[in-house]
Amino acid sequence: MATATDILTLTQWFSPAYPVGAFAYSHGLEWAIDAGEVATAAQTHAWIEDVLRHGAGWNDGLFLAAAYHAEQDGLAEIDATSRAFAASSERLKETRLQGAAFCDVTAKVWATDLAQLTYPVAVGRAARLEGLPLDLTTQFYLMAFVSNLAAVAMRLVPLGQTDGQRLIRDLTPLCTEIAEQTCEGSLDALTSTAFLGDIAAMKHETQYSRIFRT
Repeated sequence: MATATDILTLTQWFSPAYPVGAFAYSHGLEWAIDAGEVATAAQTHAWIEDVLRHGAGWNDGLFLAAAYHAEQDGLAEIDATSRAFAASSERLKETRLQGAAFCDVTAKVWATDLAQLTYPVAVGRAARLEGLPLDLTTQFYLMAFVSNLAAVAMRLVPLGQTDGQRLIRDLTPLCTEIAEQTCEGSLDALTSTAFLGDIAAMKHETQYSRIFRT
């Protein structure tokens, strides 16, 4: 059972104040908005839900859990697979740079032995080393992902603050569901059919005017 310290530690790790630079990435959503694919609250909800169920949300849950269960000598293969599942150079940059930032600050603050890992693998390993509950860690990770994408939409669609918060609330049960389904961490369950999200990330690489790094 999670303790108050566990919950507060995860709150700190996934706070906007934790210096992983998540605010700088849109995961391709900026291009989708610019192209008119996402223009309403309902379309934003559908886009983020699909990415969670069928794209990076699902896979990151599996990578996080696999890293949590793995011993040190198994991390390199998990991390290499995580990199291979990044469908574009910007998506690779997103997970690589956030992971490096997470490893750097977490190692310094918690004296934790973390290498340069992709973001979900780094979080899974850190949670294992700190004895944090896997299911709760995954829920926090996915909620932070949803919140970041909702913040992108609030700025660019634009969505109002109320609609943005309603969207986060409505997607919370899905974060819990994915956390429960991925807790065994079997990479045999890796899949990705969020094709438009992948294409959006590729298109973003050559987008003329943009705010976000991905």
